[in-house]
Amino acid sequence: MHLLAISRLSALAIALLAVLGAPRGATSQSRASAPRSVVVVELFTSEGCSSCPPADAFLKKLSAGQPLSEAEIVPLEEHVDYWNHQGWTDPYSSPFFSARQQAYADAFRNNSVYTPQMIVDGQAEFSGNQADRARQAILFAASLPKAEVVLTLPRVPDGAASASLNIKITNLPSSARQEPAELWLAITEKNLQSEVSAGENSGETLQHAPVVRLLKKVGTVPDSGEYTRDLNVNLHSSWKKENLSIVVFLARKNSHHIVGAASAPIL
Repeated sequence: MHLLAISRLSALAIALLAVLGAPRGATSQSRASAPRSVVVVELFTSEGCSSCPPADAFLKKLSAGQPLSEAEIVPLEEHVDYWNHQGWTDPYSSPFFSARQQAYADAFRNNSVYTPQMIVDGQAEFSGNQADRARQAILFAASLPKAEVVLTLPRVPDGAASASLNIKITNLPSSARQEPAELWLAITEKNLQSEVSAGENSGETLQHAPVVRLLKKVGTVPDSGEYTRDLNVNLHSSWKKENLSIVVFLARKNSHHIVGAASAPIL
């Protein structure tokens, strides 16, 4: 079941007014006076879904503008594959993302999956076109205690087939020790777009927020909350290095609540 399509212009207007309405000067001053909490914002979307482009544009604005002084927003745009039957195959889609969304549906006790669906820190879900709810959920997530996650990413030479990184985790919140905390790694690529020639978005040029190119579980953090890991990740030759970022986050195994995260661009 899918949500009713929302007018693209009205959705974007709502998003901009609700989230970008704070004065720029006040935001800059707040950022300088207090560190921001890292909040992971996932968007389950598809190029075959007519109500998805406004949500993609909204997440892109959040990612590029970082309008909330309390939160560092880390975007993960995940393209599901169940829209591919309508004449257009989304080039960024994967059954893995469809399965991940279903796991969230089970955790939230939803009867079905839908697009566009936004999930904030694995704890709140709603239509990706609901700017007010997004802002509230991000601010609430930013107020919660988080593990300290430090991601060290050395410079990657041009043309390199892989990147090495170090992850250090400390101060796991006591609330996160009620169930195992799993460590996940994602590679995202920004500035992607498609010329869609079939399906609900036929004739449209779709521009995306940072799209997840790779997502995998890489470990489990002990109850002590102390964890260090060196990793080496492969980089596909079709990905543009200057547009890539690495994201790592801790998620509780059963509830999928995210309790710490970090991100860094590949340089």
